[in-house]
Amino acid sequence: MSPFILVSPATRGLSLALVRHYLRTTSLPVFGTYRPTRPSSSSEPPRTPDSVREHILRPLQAAGHDVDPARLRVLPLDLMSEGSIAAAAEELARTLLELYGSDAQSYVRIAFFLGGMLYPERQPGELVLEQLLDTFRLNTVSHLLLIKHFSRFLPQNASRSKEQEQERKDADTAGASLAKWVHLSARVGSVSDNQLGGWYSYRASKAALNQVIRTFDLHLQAKKLPAICVGMHPGTVKTDFSRAFWKGVPAGKLFEPEFAAAKLAEVVQRLGAAQRGRIWDWKGEEVKP
Repeated sequence: MSPFILVSPATRGLSLALVRHYLRTTSLPVFGTYRPTRPSSSSEPPRTPDSVREHILRPLQAAGHDVDPARLRVLPLDLMSEGSIAAAAEELARTLLELYGSDAQSYVRIAFFLGGMLYPERQPGELVLEQLLDTFRLNTVSHLLLIKHFSRFLPQNASRSKEQEQERKDADTAGASLAKWVHLSARVGSVSDNQLGGWYSYRASKAALNQVIRTFDLHLQAKKLPAICVGMHPGTVKTDFSRAFWKGVPAGKLFEPEFAAAKLAEVVQRLGAAQRGRIWDWKGEEVKP
């Protein structure tokens, strides 16, 4: 068996911190995705696999961490394009075949999907159709398409004796034998927790994502796959995504990406069959629907 870790996207903020965390704390291969930058749409030069790998690895090497660079593989993937998502899944399949051969049972052990955007509308009059569509395309639809094209890499159900099946169930309860399929959600996606209003498109798209998480987990159960799907709320992380709101965050609640990544990884590691299909925060507490 050849497990690996997948993080998409993997080049900025919390997602970058997660990739580096798993490179530092595990010995598993880590696959990350990046959005190629086109000269016509950005002043940045086009990203290449080598430049993305250097971007991820250089701080780890400078800090003296003993990380084998060969463990990191990167895949070009534009979350707003199904063709790009499908192509990245095919490239992952080819890479796994090259690495492990046709007889190897390679599978994703932990997958994190973190794509999202925020337009902070405060009044109905601020809603803009194009922004609404883009928000749902990235915050919800892209996650559905990632499930469509990448869930084939989850471990498959194998036939077992009664004794082996009971051992598996015991391990599943503790989360030890389950693959973890994780989508980054947000507390504001909770309907019952909504006491302030505002952020119409972000709240609605995250609530929709929470339904996707529950529905996909039910699919995993129906197929009897040794995997769970959950959502994670990381708190407010000090990244460009949240920069406009830093001043309003209470003292001690604005987290560095490295801290948030470590907390999320710790909680995900502990989750088992009893916690499946739900949303959890960085403390390991459930975010109610």
